[in-house]
Amino acid sequence: MQHKNRFALKEWAIILKALSEGRQILLLRKGGLIEKNTRFMVEHTEFFIYPTYLHQQRRGIVPAWRGYLEQILAAPPPEGEVILSHYAVVQQVLKIIDPDRIQTLSDCHVLNNEEVRKRFFYGQAPGLHLILLRVFQLPKPFRIPIRPHYTGCRSWVDLGQEIPTSGCRPVLNDDAFDREVRRITERIGPSVQPP
Repeated sequence: MQHKNRFALKEWAIILKALSEGRQILLLRKGGLIEKNTRFMVEHTEFFIYPTYLHQQRRGIVPAWRGYLEQILAAPPPEGEVILSHYAVVQQVLKIIDPDRIQTLSDCHVLNNEEVRKRFFYGQAPGLHLILLRVFQLPKPFRIPIRPHYTGCRSWVDLGQEIPTSGCRPVLNDDAFDREVRRITERIGPSVQPP
């Protein structure tokens, strides 16, 4: 793990909650509206998770997590600030090209099937990037002011400052994390391509 980093990946705050509790170790990504070539690329293999509150939709979340979403939306961070509490290290990136395979992971994340299908078929090329992450909790959250270049529908943010990662602890222990990786990779089988 890097000792400090300046990059963050934007993700819905409800998904950060699932990642932070070890209930999810994967991200399903298509790309932001302002991405190069409108495609998502894993530009950094380590990053902070930047929680976003815009575009989170109750109807895109599995019913069991909708109450958590309501709690998150009722208590956003102070206006003009972002709170970074977790750091991630990419373990594996796969491109899923078979929509049926992606459905086998429905209990591995908090998005409902309709939201996953919407993301899968969005744009000109069907498919999703599946990113397996090892997630770490920072010893204390970092509060930083939101700068103009953080905004917009882009996936990656250069925070403009190096933030230390020392003292991070993994959300899941090694055995639990390895079990989750095996469970996911066994389910998706051969319907993947290198990204």
